[in-house]
Amino acid sequence: MITNIVIAGLGGQGVVKASDILADAALAAGFDVKKSELHGMSQRGGSVTSDVRYGHPEHSPVLSPMVPPGEAHVLLVLEPTQVEVARPLLHPGGLLIGPELIEPGALKNKKSFNVAMLGALSTALEIGELYWQQAIQANLAEKLHALNAQAFALGRTRGPSRQADVLDNAIPSERHPEP
Repeated sequence: MITNIVIAGLGGQGVVKASDILADAALAAGFDVKKSELHGMSQRGGSVTSDVRYGHPEHSPVLSPMVPPGEAHVLLVLEPTQVEVARPLLHPGGLLIGPELIEPGALKNKKSFNVAMLGALSTALEIGELYWQQAIQANLAEKLHALNAQAFALGRTRGPSRQADVLDNAIPSERHPEP
């Protein structure tokens, strides 16, 4: 089965960087991965969505990078104003992870908010934490590693509380343990 994830937010929030990290973590875990992004306005502050699709390379190869409307198993939203804009992308019974999980002031640097939200997302996916950490380090400057490791850890403590109930219906059960 293919897992469909959409990350939505505004330009400048790190939507594309977050999807790069997610795609790299899934790839390192052994999945076949495809990714695409759509910029509503090619400037800071415009709507941005990024689709990440992954599946088992032999049983569920991913042929297209685009998540069809209404087929996202998980919708990760970084900006409150984008929740309703992106909601039609979510599959019925899918998991919506919204920005309210990380309260203002919880992070040392607000630029690490996207990585904190990935921490929350990581609790809903069967991708080992080590793969996430490696992907974060590969995609960010070394001087940002410690700050973003803390943000990711914070996000993991705020992961979706309804995770088990929702994921039984929304996310395929393919285990890829840490190496």
